[in-house]
Amino acid sequence: MLELLTSAEMSDADRRTIAGGTPGVALMEAAGRVVADAVSRLRRGRPVTVVCGPGNNGGDGFVLARMLAERNTPVRMMLVGERAKLKGDAAMAAARWAGAVEAATPDAVDPDHVVVDALFGAGLDREVTGLPRMMIEAMNRVHAPVVAVDLPSGINGTTGMVMGVAVRATETITFFRAKPGHLLLPGRLHCGTLAIADIGIPASVLETIKPKTFANRPALWRDSFPVPKPEGHKYARGHVVVVSGGLSTTGAARLAARGALRAGAGLVTIASPADALAVNAAASLAIMVRRVDGVAALSEFLADTRRNAVVLGPGGGTGTDMVRQVQAALGSTAAVVLDADALTSFASEPEALFAASRSRAAPVVMTPHGGEFERLFNTLEKDTQVLSKLEKARAAAALSGAVVLLKGADTVVAAPDGRASIADNAPGTLATAGAGDVLAGMVAALLAQHMPAFEAASAAVWLHGEAAAAFGPGLISEDLPEALPAVYRRLSADLR
Repeated sequence: MLELLTSAEMSDADRRTIAGGTPGVALMEAAGRVVADAVSRLRRGRPVTVVCGPGNNGGDGFVLARMLAERNTPVRMMLVGERAKLKGDAAMAAARWAGAVEAATPDAVDPDHVVVDALFGAGLDREVTGLPRMMIEAMNRVHAPVVAVDLPSGINGTTGMVMGVAVRATETITFFRAKPGHLLLPGRLHCGTLAIADIGIPASVLETIKPKTFANRPALWRDSFPVPKPEGHKYARGHVVVVSGGLSTTGAARLAARGALRAGAGLVTIASPADALAVNAAASLAIMVRRVDGVAALSEFLADTRRNAVVLGPGGGTGTDMVRQVQAALGSTAAVVLDADALTSFASEPEALFAASRSRAAPVVMTPHGGEFERLFNTLEKDTQVLSKLEKARAAAALSGAVVLLKGADTVVAAPDGRASIADNAPGTLATAGAGDVLAGMVAALLAQHMPAFEAASAAVWLHGEAAAAFGPGLISEDLPEALPAVYRRLSADLR
């Protein structure tokens, strides 16, 4: 279930299913049954309080309450709003509930009850105030598990933003497909364990909806993932060039080079200025080191089309020299990965970078963290009503003509054609110096092996997170390339 549906796309999926002959109340019954099963598993003999809102999310709450009562589970029903004002399927679900319905009050939420949050769904787009806010705060004070229906109330399903206050769920049950807000921060932090349930919406509706946002999983990019062939040779696996900075900043380039080599590039060369040649050579065995001094020398070096991917920025320094190096790389036929200083150097003239990126045939991948993104795409931040990380990355890709990899615990990869992936497998240990340099090298390695840019960037992000998780506590950036073989072994078994 790779597709992530915005609130509008999910509503469209519901409408198309109903138009195809499935009653809306049947979908509601199925949703309620799934949540009732989860609550039954979690409650361990405790009573259950269901907090319902006035919409279809509340209708799901009435269904699951009825099903729990049928299983002889003690259930209290609380409604924010008036029962007489419920409409459509929600009103029908409420009519099937034979028990009492209490007016919702924060003080009545028993902290020892399992609580079901059926207050709001994924479509919330305004700040929560008044009684709903107080009910969310009351749900957050309970000691027992909290189960959220569809999405924790207070989270925007499309952006993942907290709309003033949000439920902190133990488990979230959503339906058909997850939403971006389940994976984007801070929404993901409120979901607890996420389960996606089949409630009878056919996958065929996706053919019309055509979603462009995906969870970053191997199924998204496995068809284009490079697998070494018995008859292959190192040149067939590509040649990555990593441009090194001066003597005091060679570590970042060496990390990128090691990441590229472990990620499968057939050859990796560090293009080094003269003053850093000795230290780069002394610290590298399988990685080649060549003296490449100045922009003209870099252009000449990249003229060899076998050198088909280049990384600039890690430890490269900011300023005019870096700008010229980037321009030289963009003037070549190689795929280009721009990280760190290569991006910051264009902060005062971003359009020059974007124009060069848009005009070339070979791919460009930009890998900013949040600060670098703000510096490079400052006009975008000022001139558009961009709300979420997903929207920012997508708009930046369209503006720059590059695949934009916006790093973080919820890394977003966006392509100029609107496709985007969201990763949720990065452990906290990845927040360590040099991890991004390794990632830049990994992206370049996959590009060098002729993987399309969006898929290459998405795959590198997933592999990067899996390598960190495989290594575990105590991770430093040098450990990431060495953890990759185990991840590749597991992935290779899955790809067979």
